[in-house]
Amino acid sequence: MNTKEIRIDDYDYPLPQERIARYPVAERDASRLLLYRHGTAGEDVFRNLPRYVPEGALMVFNNTRVVRARLHFRKETGAAIEIFILEPAEPAEYQENFAQRGRCVWLCLVGNLKKWKEGALRMQLKVEGRDVVMTASRCGSLGTSERIVFEWDGDFTFSEMLAAAGELPIPPYLNRATEVGDLTTYQTVYGRVEGSVAAPTAGLHFTPGVLEALTERGVEREEVTLHVGAGTFRPVKSAVIGGHDMHTEHIAVHRHTIEALLRHGGEAIAVGTTSVRTLESLYYMGILAGRGAEDLHVPQWMPYEVTESRTEEEALTALLGYLDRQQCDVLQSSTQIIIAPGYRFHFVKAMITNFHQPRSTLLLLVSAFLNGRWREVYDYALSHDFRFLSYGDSSLLVP
Repeated sequence: MNTKEIRIDDYDYPLPQERIARYPVAERDASRLLLYRHGTAGEDVFRNLPRYVPEGALMVFNNTRVVRARLHFRKETGAAIEIFILEPAEPAEYQENFAQRGRCVWLCLVGNLKKWKEGALRMQLKVEGRDVVMTASRCGSLGTSERIVFEWDGDFTFSEMLAAAGELPIPPYLNRATEVGDLTTYQTVYGRVEGSVAAPTAGLHFTPGVLEALTERGVEREEVTLHVGAGTFRPVKSAVIGGHDMHTEHIAVHRHTIEALLRHGGEAIAVGTTSVRTLESLYYMGILAGRGAEDLHVPQWMPYEVTESRTEEEALTALLGYLDRQQCDVLQSSTQIIIAPGYRFHFVKAMITNFHQPRSTLLLLVSAFLNGRWREVYDYALSHDFRFLSYGDSSLLVP
């Protein structure tokens, strides 16, 4: 199969508006769980997920947290300008940028940009009871993004400024404004590393009770960090996948997670497509590390073009060697990996995920994982009244 020639029209399905969950269920783990294992579909309630996870298995979670990425400024003329932060530019490392005091630079999307020709935007707000002024200035463009310099007075971090001034960006297809409840329900209970502009939604169903039940079954839990960017929702506009450019995603994986993968023979259950992309990128980063490369960025088409033959254990061992050479315990790199039919999975043996939009790269990933049988899952979900997208129900997929 030539993956680049896959037609996006073949990954469409009818999704009525009423099937899109605009709000979560009252209790996270009361959502429904579609079980698709070895070609057979069934269902249960999510809180019973631990029954279907093998004892002693390794599960990998994405511990990113959604930031209040949407900032509303007004010009002196009254024109509303929305700035949506996407990716840190100065400093370029997420946690370092969030810790900045007084100034930082981000790549942003700007709404109503034509009304903002020049000059700085100004916002007055209260931070911890004190009056603070924050300004935003343009300093160049990069593709469809603008470089925005944020400056503010007072000894506050940028993270604290966002918490006071920003709005949590719920998905546009919910067709509603962000509400107070979203500040809690649109975060996973284990999320702790700020940086995403969208939630890793497969994790929204987990509760402390479900996590404890997994521990009681001897399930080992590891965390990776992939900050979900707005590019995740970018529609495929080309007729074939070869014409679609994947966005870059930044990941962080601790040494002990790589060691855990080795202990488990390179096999893991991934919670969400972000964890899938992170885990599968590790294999190709291992190939690059084995070549002696210093930059482990995974290009979009590398999985379909690489000629080396390495075992999963060899790739993981090469990554540990890379960390030794770098004298660090956290692998920080980036990936543009596209997982579509024709891809061979290396580490992910089962996946927990929600139901994705038609004609999306996430649907291509699910199809690749199920050897093309994605329609069986989605036909079952549609005919059995499952709820779709970010606040919708979940599935456990085992090829």
